[in-house]
Amino acid sequence: MNLPVSETLDIKYLSRLFDNKSESYKLFWFKAIMGIVAKGRTSASYEELVDVMIGEAWYMVTEYHLNLGPADTLESLVHYLSRISGLKSSEEKETILEFVRNCEDKNVSKMKRTLTRNVPYRLQAPFYSALRGQAEWKTSERNLIRKMRQEKRLIYYIGELSGLDTRIEIQDEWFPYLYENQEILSGWINFNLITYLQKRNPNVPGISDKLNAPQERKMEKAKAYWKLVAETEPLKEIYGNQLVAPREISLDHFIPWSYVANDELWNLHPTTKSINSSKGNFLPDWDRYFHRLADVEFHGYQSVWKYEKIHQAFDKCCREHVNSADVRYRLYREGLEFEMFKQTLKEIMLPVYQAAHNMGFRN
Repeated sequence: MNLPVSETLDIKYLSRLFDNKSESYKLFWFKAIMGIVAKGRTSASYEELVDVMIGEAWYMVTEYHLNLGPADTLESLVHYLSRISGLKSSEEKETILEFVRNCEDKNVSKMKRTLTRNVPYRLQAPFYSALRGQAEWKTSERNLIRKMRQEKRLIYYIGELSGLDTRIEIQDEWFPYLYENQEILSGWINFNLITYLQKRNPNVPGISDKLNAPQERKMEKAKAYWKLVAETEPLKEIYGNQLVAPREISLDHFIPWSYVANDELWNLHPTTKSINSSKGNFLPDWDRYFHRLADVEFHGYQSVWKYEKIHQAFDKCCREHVNSADVRYRLYREGLEFEMFKQTLKEIMLPVYQAAHNMGFRN
């Protein structure tokens, strides 16, 4: 991805910031810097930037269970904060940041400080003329700050070392470029972050949808389909065997959306709003609930081939919620008996279910 050119700045060095990203810190650190720039600011403390990093990583770690890297301190810090705060995985970002800013837990301060030991200095390695070999990095932070000040083209410099109160200062010649091109640069950071996360989470679908807080999704066509099914014959949800009124239908992802990142019809089933809300991101116990799910899905399947009105609603639903021609043929073609339907549904769902379980989604 090519970055916007500049007649006065060394963009070739900027484009190499993430050449060596064995850990996630560089990506989140520069993402935090761009967040400060977007507010029109040119200075920030280490702690401010780390707090933003936590906010950016929160949903990836707690909601989507993404792996940020082996023994990744940022991931460990987010898990720890999640435990001591009691905040939801889908909490508003400002609420998360407010808790982090006011947290006086000594372990949190220690882990924050660990995050600042290397990345503020190593991020700009492509720009340095003096710090080329690994041996030159094995020195104190004060020496690294002193060596950075000898460089003439860096994006930011660092003030006097003062723990988490240490400040970075974005240079006057760089700030206009960063501010004016913030959307492109943010897209570039996200592209590199997606590439990094996909490498760390090779079996996880929809990485690009998992960088931010979960959003409300449009499922009107799927709801319309299930509402017609419920109006035709009584429909019971799978968790408590309660009758679902057509006007009160809520659609649940059997395998949580936080893992699958899609709204495929085979993973959606009707339930009530209260049950859907209480189920959250948990995986239903397979042995207990899959047979019930298959019953409900087969009930809908039979209605498609029995009632023309439902078939029409099903066709509209498929345009958005059945994105595999193979799945549509195998699972929804006319003439399937229950056992064949159930077996096909199992073949589609079980590998995805097991992968979600392996990622840490709990029953």
